[in-house]
Amino acid sequence: MKKILIGLLVLVAALWLRNTNLFTPPASEGPPRFISHRGVHQTYHREDLERDTCTAIRIYPPTHDFIENTLPSMAAAFKAGAEVVEIDVHLTPDGEFAVFHDWTLDCRTEAEGVTDKTPMSLIRTLDAGYGYTADGGETFPLRGKGVGMIRSLPEVLDAFPEGHFLVNFKSRRAEEGRVLAGMLEANPRWRAQVWGVYGAPIPSEALVERIPDMPYFTKDTAKSCLKDYALIGWSGIVPESCHNTLVPVPIDYAPFLWGWPRAFEARMNAAGSFVLLFGSVGTGDEGTPGIDTPAQLAKVPKGFGGYVWTNRIETLGPQVHEAR
Repeated sequence: MKKILIGLLVLVAALWLRNTNLFTPPASEGPPRFISHRGVHQTYHREDLERDTCTAIRIYPPTHDFIENTLPSMAAAFKAGAEVVEIDVHLTPDGEFAVFHDWTLDCRTEAEGVTDKTPMSLIRTLDAGYGYTADGGETFPLRGKGVGMIRSLPEVLDAFPEGHFLVNFKSRRAEEGRVLAGMLEANPRWRAQVWGVYGAPIPSEALVERIPDMPYFTKDTAKSCLKDYALIGWSGIVPESCHNTLVPVPIDYAPFLWGWPRAFEARMNAAGSFVLLFGSVGTGDEGTPGIDTPAQLAKVPKGFGGYVWTNRIETLGPQVHEAR
């Protein structure tokens, strides 16, 4: 029994030494780097939220007039401190990428139809704020304020030549990935601006085939990385599934990762990957949970050098920079 106890103590000590943060310096001395989800946008409640629920009809009473995925929304996000702005794209029949979230047009605009089956020439004329209501349709506070604001991806990139974007593929078509890869290969400045891609596996992987150094993630790559790391991360070895990718981590799951925070982040960085901190799965006001409140932001480790995903850059960004 004594030998068993000694063996267990040696094992625990070895695991502690292998995963302690005492010998790993902080990755950053500055404030967190934010990814602003959809730019500055109207947030909404999740009660009875399903995959195809129209979120424009369940927004909270607006405190600003910004509309997601529009140029003013992105400009406000960068001004508030976002390092990367997340945007959504659909490849339209006339060969352009519409920067718009929904699969169909009827929720947010006055039009009907599937987004990627509608010409960009028509989409560009629509009112992006048409469908928003906070009182069940009694009033539409953004109606008329988003006319002509749905832009193409090149228009967005040209409007912010110094900006960086995380592009979300909304379809499952490999064509989207190949067309975007071709656009970026033909324009080095645009390539430098597209910081990463994510979303549906088929277009994401089609793009990465052409541009292997493009950071990306899908739901499957994220699950595989965290699962594999849970099995072997104690050894300090980073599994192949965590190499050269984006590693999304829910904030409440993070403390259970081997070597969290500094040793874990250093391992991922050495493997060519970036860590993205999200909100707790199944919580928050958005379909994609973010670090959206001061209480959640307080859970981000000091010296964290990865990226913090937020739906509330307009409040958290200034708060962080004022505190410096």
